[in-house]
Amino acid sequence: MKKVLKCTAAIVIILLLVLLAYVIYVFAAYDRLPDQMPLEIDKVLPQTGYAEKQSYRIMTYNIGFGAYEPEYSFFMDGGKSSWGKDADSVTAAVCGAGTLVRDMDVDFLLVQEVDRDGTRSYHIDELELLNQFMEGYYYTYAQNYDSPFLFFPPLEPHGANQAGIVTYSRGEIVEAIRRSLPISESFSKFVDFDRCYSVARIPLTAADAKSQQDFAGEAVPSEGDKMLCLYNMHMSAYGSSDEIRAGQLTMLYEDMMTDYEKGNYVICGGDFNHNLKTDVFRNAPEWAYPFPRESLPAGFRMAIDDAVVTKEEIVHNTCRSAEEPYQEETTYTVTLDGFLISDNVEVISYSHVDTGYQYSDHDPVIMEFVLK
Repeated sequence: MKKVLKCTAAIVIILLLVLLAYVIYVFAAYDRLPDQMPLEIDKVLPQTGYAEKQSYRIMTYNIGFGAYEPEYSFFMDGGKSSWGKDADSVTAAVCGAGTLVRDMDVDFLLVQEVDRDGTRSYHIDELELLNQFMEGYYYTYAQNYDSPFLFFPPLEPHGANQAGIVTYSRGEIVEAIRRSLPISESFSKFVDFDRCYSVARIPLTAADAKSQQDFAGEAVPSEGDKMLCLYNMHMSAYGSSDEIRAGQLTMLYEDMMTDYEKGNYVICGGDFNHNLKTDVFRNAPEWAYPFPRESLPAGFRMAIDDAVVTKEEIVHNTCRSAEEPYQEETTYTVTLDGFLISDNVEVISYSHVDTGYQYSDHDPVIMEFVLK
């Protein structure tokens, strides 16, 4: 009996030491990227430029790291899976999203949850995949998730994952920066790793539309030119307090106001992890809190509200719960994706693209706009 007890005690001690070593590893590996980090700007054969007073189209799309086909459920939402089904399905989902974007022929694109190297996505470089569909665009990538190896859930550990947000533009991006958002300091920070937003600035000239259509060289802004400032945002979803949510928006608003007060045009798009519609449902999950419209600074508004004014139908929601495989009649859906705009941006049209959540747990939002 004593021998059994000693063996049991030894096993328990070994397990505790392994657990302690893992906790030390996770904390030692935690290292956020610096704030105000300049981003590299790349290009895929850019050929066109843009001017003021011309209609543009912009899309925001959270591609869900290529995992969320309609039958997929995610463990953090109470579902089953942590990884995509397999490498082929992840590739197919990202390529499906890329084909959709290419066919929509947008001028600007904001993408979230783009994995570069992840256990959950079979180490597929999804940015490289997307770029195959984005010929003619400049782009900039900002990392907002880079976790140590996470050993949960036990049967399919989420692993180590590196992901980010990407901004594409047909006009030249001359400056791009990454801002580190405030996040929880509790253990939940390890599943909400290194949240950020990016800002891409695109110079505009006073030339008429025709001369811009003939433009095929590099954009060279002259003194006094205005900028179109594109903010790409993916707010925290899990484990965040009201204080953290408010802090993230406060930081965003301060930067947007700085650009706006310089006379620039400001559009912030992405996955806000807040309900952007005015309808409020009881027992909504933590990632679907109502967006605090009252917090918007002077000179800014929610573009979806303009869509209501113009009587466009915005019925389809942009995000589904991943607690279970998607069922059109019963699955909880909500609108988390959209745009905040400055008052010198005029909305021409605004629509949610209903794919039936074919490639992601999110569907895209497209806005056509004019710069006043």
